[in-house]
Amino acid sequence: GDSGKLLVGEWVMAIGNPFGLDHTVTVGVISAKGRSRVSDSRNYQDFLQTDAPINPGNSGGPLINLSGEVIGINTAILGPGANIGIGFAVPSDLARPIVRDLVANGKVRRPFLGIMMAEITPELQRAMHGPEKGALVQNVNPGAPAAKAGIKRGDVIVKVDGVPIEGSRDVQKQVLTHGIGDTINLEIWRDGRTMSLPAKAAELPGDDETPGSGGEERGKAKSK
Repeated sequence: GDSGKLLVGEWVMAIGNPFGLDHTVTVGVISAKGRSRVSDSRNYQDFLQTDAPINPGNSGGPLINLSGEVIGINTAILGPGANIGIGFAVPSDLARPIVRDLVANGKVRRPFLGIMMAEITPELQRAMHGPEKGALVQNVNPGAPAAKAGIKRGDVIVKVDGVPIEGSRDVQKQVLTHGIGDTINLEIWRDGRTMSLPAKAAELPGDDETPGSGGEERGKAKSK
């Protein structure tokens, strides 16, 4: 299914094996979208939040809409280790390219631009006289695709592939829809003007704990 079309309040069902109880179905709604900072071990966070009971053993099971479409993969809970009505699922739109990579390559190959980013605060916006929304480039890895494309510290990414950017997580989401070697078009604001800079995605070096297109996002949830 298309997780991008989900609405908060939409009914969903979770299927899994909580506490070893095979093929358990629980029901709830989408409580929120785009949740981040909910897991200690995830850099790429854009979770769906649901109050469908999620417990230890649910991880990896599908989250399904009322049309029977898989719109998420149950992943984490927030709390002491059992359901308190706050569970998280990876959106299907984020899971789909991972599935493609696993089928084609036997492993996940994450695209990489080499940018560390920060959010635009009202104070920063006033100080820079820049855009109100976007992702502020804090650092660019030398020799990385972003550096080769001409991205510099202090730039503000306002669009990726023509999609408006609210913050750094939006940049991450757009980059993760691409494959290795794809051209990613970045529209940036610099010194009062905008420009488009194409960057060719490389493969993320190291393991999954290496920061990718943006900074790490950490929290206190437990994967289940």
